Amino acid sequence: MGERIVSSRLTVSFSGPGAGTAPLSWGQKTILQDMRTSDWTYNISGAHHLPEGLTVADVAERLSRLMSKHPALRTRFGTDDEGEPCQVVHGSGEIELEVMTFADHLDRTDAVDHGNRLWLKWMAAPLEEHTPWPLRMGVMQYRGEAVYLVLTLGHLVVDGVGGLLLMTDLDLGELVGRPVDPDAVRLADLARREATPELRRVSDRAMRYWETHLRSLPPLTFGESGAPDYEAGRRCRNVRFQSRAAYLAVVEAARRTRTDTGRVLLAVIATAIARTTGVNPLTLHVAAGNRYRPGLADVIGSVVQNAVLTLDLDGTVDDVIAQARQATTAALMNAYYDPDQLAELAARLDAERGYPARITCRINDRRFSTRARADAVADAPPLTEDEIRARLPETYVKWHKFVYRWTDQLFVNIEDHPDTVYLQVVSDTEVFPAEQVEAMLHAVEEVAIEAAFHPDVPTGARPREAVTGA
Repeated sequence: MGERIVSSRLTVSFSGPGAGTAPLSWGQKTILQDMRTSDWTYNISGAHHLPEGLTVADVAERLSRLMSKHPALRTRFGTDDEGEPCQVVHGSGEIELEVMTFADHLDRTDAVDHGNRLWLKWMAAPLEEHTPWPLRMGVMQYRGEAVYLVLTLGHLVVDGVGGLLLMTDLDLGELVGRPVDPDAVRLADLARREATPELRRVSDRAMRYWETHLRSLPPLTFGESGAPDYEAGRRCRNVRFQSRAAYLAVVEAARRTRTDTGRVLLAVIATAIARTTGVNPLTLHVAAGNRYRPGLADVIGSVVQNAVLTLDLDGTVDDVIAQARQATTAALMNAYYDPDQLAELAARLDAERGYPARITCRINDRRFSTRARADAVADAPPLTEDEIRARLPETYVKWHKFVYRWTDQLFVNIEDHPDTVYLQVVSDTEVFPAEQVEAMLHAVEEVAIEAAFHPDVPTGARPREAVTGA
């Protein structure tokens, strides 16, 4: 839009409690490892309509209040005297609010459209290139009114739920009205707690569980690439998949088995992977929020870590759903641990088995609001198989640009979109030809329908050599 937008910056001061230095928390270590191996920002970014009548000064006041209240947002990262990563919480400082003022002759929607493009751009831009703090905020101003807000947060200090909690302090987002515990543990204090004997024992127990899943791993989950210069995640591509039919079938399967849709989706996706790759049993990572643990429900921080589970995909689809329900519970109970301790365990097991091995399959259920609604299925009117199959022509598959670095051979994100199974899949093209990925995605639909109406159908997991394209 050129001269039709005037960009400026407003300096905002803040001060608050909690200043000091602490080691990194377990959740921070986890996300830092992912950032280093994938060369991706992992920023949490979004855009939000603002209530009518707000001015830029009002937004600046809210930003100051937010920075003052939450020590995590006043954190910078460095190294301690021993060269180890650490976090330094500052008691006061200044941050810039980025203001985009739109010419009066433009339409209000132009400001919104610009903000929607901006948050995507900011998500991929390293925060440290634009601000010394783990937060970047921009406001679209139109005819003297603040109409749209762009907010980007560093994943080292906040996870998805933490981001939603911060939005409540801005009187925005889907959790508005939900009280946030004012006495929730601060992130730096959590890192200090994790050095205590009590929480060290929690990590020790988790390592005993992890060892049972890591000991017999193959070098990579889906086999080596045929390329001589193979490097995990170097040749990756992204595909988007939306299926209303799969959603309706998952809801029916959840109703029939009295299982939440998360466990059903995990079982369905894992079965589809096994059906198209022949990998069975399948050991995979799932993301664990850890917020059910005492004191972590309202922490403003990143407490997400990888959980590990193994599914035996022989038998029927119903068998896998029942197994997923049990395996997920055990996995989440052992998903709070020191990543440095896990790295030591993995190195020891590599030495004992005589080769390095990694889990390169991950399923991440990122749903929040839509998951809660989908799980409330008891009173929904049941559908027939024919009614669900009639929605199959609506399924949408769209390939996107290559993602040049990733850490997994197959990474499935279940996105937070209403009334559809919305998957973002990143796959290594040297291992998964495009036609095999598409076959896998359509298998998700078929397995979901089987789970809803034909629970005794075998999973169809075949020997790897029998699978085309594997």
